[in-house]
Amino acid sequence: MTKRTVAVFSLGGTIAMTTDPVTGGVVPALSAHDLLEAVPALQGLDVELRVHDFRRLPGASLGFADLTALSAAIAEAFDAGCHGAVVTQGTDTIEETSFLLDLLHPGDQPIVVTGAMRNPTLPGADGPANLHAAVIAAADPRLTGAGAVVVLNDEIHTARSVRKSHTTSPAAFTSPATGPLGRLFEGRVHLHAAFGPRVTFPGPFTGPAPRVTLHTVTLGEDGGALAALAGVSDGMVVAGFGVGHVPGTLLETLGVTASVIPVVLASRIGNGPVLEATYAFPGSEKDLLARGLLRAGHLDPYRARLLLHLLLAQGHGADRIAEAFRVLAD
Repeated sequence: MTKRTVAVFSLGGTIAMTTDPVTGGVVPALSAHDLLEAVPALQGLDVELRVHDFRRLPGASLGFADLTALSAAIAEAFDAGCHGAVVTQGTDTIEETSFLLDLLHPGDQPIVVTGAMRNPTLPGADGPANLHAAVIAAADPRLTGAGAVVVLNDEIHTARSVRKSHTTSPAAFTSPATGPLGRLFEGRVHLHAAFGPRVTFPGPFTGPAPRVTLHTVTLGEDGGALAALAGVSDGMVVAGFGVGHVPGTLLETLGVTASVIPVVLASRIGNGPVLEATYAFPGSEKDLLARGLLRAGHLDPYRARLLLHLLLAQGHGADRIAEAFRVLAD
């Protein structure tokens, strides 16, 4: 097999943190080269690494401008002959950034996103092992066509399914709906199932950044907060109860809002679909879809928001947005 080439982009996060001498807390300070030097086992791989010290930010501080610039830089690396890419970042936003990178990437080369739950100053820091596994995964032809995946704790998860399900555990990343796509052991990728076709939306953002908001429905709310949020939104995601239900107090606002801007109905549970036609009471999924809301299907509220933001930022109209959600909902 031809020697594989992998581009490594570091964004900061826990994996790149060290103790700040002033505050005593950890901050993102290590460069991409620092991270690679902490993993001597990488030298034993038949992989050429092209290293990019891209950002040094906590995961929570990454924004759309950072990620669209990263997507463009990854595309340039692929055009220059790289077979895969590794992105190291803070775990706070991995499930969102990996999904956005997946939507923007139309090619077959894998993008492997990884990080660490334990910073390098702690015993048992998991960053070096995760980085080693991520490079192996990015270089492995078995992941050709997989798009963006997340690799931590020797598990491979698709960008669409992965969730951060614990605040501190090294095994925090899971795929509740599907299980992991595969695992790594003995220096190889082992897939449990084939990955299906992908739907992507490559292209530049054409106008000012849209304000896409997320409202999580809660017991007993009177609708005032939703109305205020709707008034400042270019698009909205509503995370409803269960399979897509809301209290009757929200119906008038949601109907009016959906006639003006795209409003997507997701489930606040984050595992399982929004239904289409099972319940029919006021505030049910059938009632809300009839009022013009778009169905998120299996997309959780965070991914639904990212998709809506991307479509609006690329200048797509209502019909194209509705079609995109129809395609990605299941």
